[in-house]
Amino acid sequence: MKERLARIVADLAADYADIRYEENKKTRVAYRGKRLELVSSYATSGGHVRVYADGGKATASFSDPGRVGSIADASLASARLAAKGRDRPLRLADAPVVTGEFPVSPRVDPLTVKLEEKIELLRHYNDLILREPDVLTSEAEYDEFGSKRLFVNSEGSIIEYELLNIGIFGRIVTKRGNVVQRVRFAFGGNEDFSRLYDRDEELMERVAIARKLLDASPPRAGIYPVILDPDEAAVFIHEAFGHLSEADGLQNNPAFREKLKIGTTLGREILNVTDDPTIPGHPGSYDIDDEGVAGVKTRLITDGVLTGRLHSRETAAEFGEPLSGNMRAVDAHFTPIVRMSNIFIEPGNSSFEEMVASIDDGYYLVGARGGQTSGDQFTFGAQWGYRIENGRLGGMVRDINMSGELFSTLRAISMIGSDLSFGERGGCGKGMPMQLNRKSGKGAPHIKIDRVTLGGV
Repeated sequence: MKERLARIVADLAADYADIRYEENKKTRVAYRGKRLELVSSYATSGGHVRVYADGGKATASFSDPGRVGSIADASLASARLAAKGRDRPLRLADAPVVTGEFPVSPRVDPLTVKLEEKIELLRHYNDLILREPDVLTSEAEYDEFGSKRLFVNSEGSIIEYELLNIGIFGRIVTKRGNVVQRVRFAFGGNEDFSRLYDRDEELMERVAIARKLLDASPPRAGIYPVILDPDEAAVFIHEAFGHLSEADGLQNNPAFREKLKIGTTLGREILNVTDDPTIPGHPGSYDIDDEGVAGVKTRLITDGVLTGRLHSRETAAEFGEPLSGNMRAVDAHFTPIVRMSNIFIEPGNSSFEEMVASIDDGYYLVGARGGQTSGDQFTFGAQWGYRIENGRLGGMVRDINMSGELFSTLRAISMIGSDLSFGERGGCGKGMPMQLNRKSGKGAPHIKIDRVTLGGV
């Protein structure tokens, strides 16, 4: 098939064309309380065409590989028509021609593990949760996505590559009287099934937290210094800053393009933020993107200064900046868009104990619990936290929300820990229509922020 697809794009009278063809397998198992609610395993296949001509662009998806030639011809006509309505022609940055194979090689390949074993492992973890006092119910899910992809373009690239991501995740729900609390857990986040074994102790620690939260109190509302644990700090940098580093979101936003010029000081010299798909073993790790460009490490903030952003070939041409290999699609139904890979705050030199000792009146926030951003404004929840008084950790707090403005909050990061860690559940939603991409990771050490608004009593 790859020779035929390569001929189709090579013979097309376009400025540029590419075809991505995929064979995907998805497996999901879900418990809700004691009930096995879902067992689903199925395969899909299909492809996606992109054509640039006369400064315009057209895209199309297909399920029948036999029709890809006529679909490419129709896309060429559509691209030429689209070009007539553009003020400025679209251009693509030059990219190396890539040929070769990029397989994944897990220690234990989940595609070789029987479905019955996956169900039994999930049932085991779910039973551990449900047997504990104060547990009202549980949610536990096994999620597996494997994709074998073929990419060809009119410049001569012919690439075969694989994506594989698995995980077990869910929520523990506890109740006492009128108080209900929820704590999340997640294991896996890469291609290796062995990472899902022997996680009982960590799961039971989460159950214990969920039970203790029933006796906790909400924080006092106000503006405080806070310490964010690695999970909460990672979600903050991903949501509040990371999406603003994706160039396709800035492409038609002159206000934020002005605020986020390369060379702008965004934080103190201790702040360094990087996106890196080449680190193995994390949710956002990969070799090649869905535009045929190798993923590379990109320094987004260096010593507090904005030094890079994430690009497609199209946005790299418009901004005049280097390619980063961040153009990715969930599956064949979608055209690729610019996505973070593994974004993280680089480790600093402060210890957690030094951060706590530096705060007379504040909070330590632990575990991300959803949130939202709008431009440079953000609101995030924490799963639990602790009061800090006179340099010491105090009682546990619950029902925590923090909010603020991105740029002032980045400047308020005053201490960064040396204990970088990455979350084991990937995922990020973006685009219209929405693409929920599992292959998106995030990490951070503990960080101290001098001023954050907390909601509470």
